[in-house]
Amino acid sequence: MSATLPATHTNHLRMIEALYSGHHGWLYATLRKKLGNAMDAADLAQDTFTRILASKVAVIEQPRAYLSCVAKGILVNWYQRKALERAYLDALALLPAPEVPAPELRLMVLETLHEIDAMLDALPPLVKRCFLLSQIGGLKYEDIAGQLGVSLITVKRYMKQAFVRCLMLVD
Repeated sequence: MSATLPATHTNHLRMIEALYSGHHGWLYATLRKKLGNAMDAADLAQDTFTRILASKVAVIEQPRAYLSCVAKGILVNWYQRKALERAYLDALALLPAPEVPAPELRLMVLETLHEIDAMLDALPPLVKRCFLLSQIGGLKYEDIAGQLGVSLITVKRYMKQAFVRCLMLVD
């Protein structure tokens, strides 16, 4: 028994195949030059095409400009992820040897940090800033309102929005 794909799905796959075959080498070379690392460049190029495949975009008029734009977003996320990992590893380096968590726990913590980071990036900028000022900076809601130039009720609304996102992460 063979399944047939809808015409639009088939066209989309053909478009992605043509995009990949025509521009993968260029994108890989561009990323390799930026990163100085063939393995990371290959991973990020693949992630770029995977994201485009998932996007179901119908027409790409300027393939290299489009690929550059998508790859730039992926590259920014990659740099943020690497910075987060470095910060965590730097913090671990300051711990006395008996307190350093086992490799399995370190991996779990890094994965959780990446999930939290992605959750925070999904928040509107002021909501994210409000949440970080409260949770990392330890500021009181009144102080946050003054710093952000918003009302106390707005800070409470922002915090509720952030906490709801955090709860979604737990589910």
